[in-house]
Amino acid sequence: MSTAPLGLDPALWQVLACPCDAHGALSADEPSQTLRCQVCGAQFPVRDGIPVMLLGEAVQPGQD
Repeated sequence: MSTAPLGLDPALWQVLACPCDAHGALSADEPSQTLRCQVCGAQFPVRDGIPVMLLGEAVQPGQD
């Protein structure tokens, strides 16, 4: 079975989009185990192979 970045299921990877904006495409950051929106820059954690796409969990650009 093949996997997408961060060990995600390829079918899930194809439909994931940022909930913050016009459904921006995501890129994977393997070292930090996050998904980053290519439009707004928000980062969403991936925990135990599950992307947490909640706005309250997102780290916005410039936010520590």
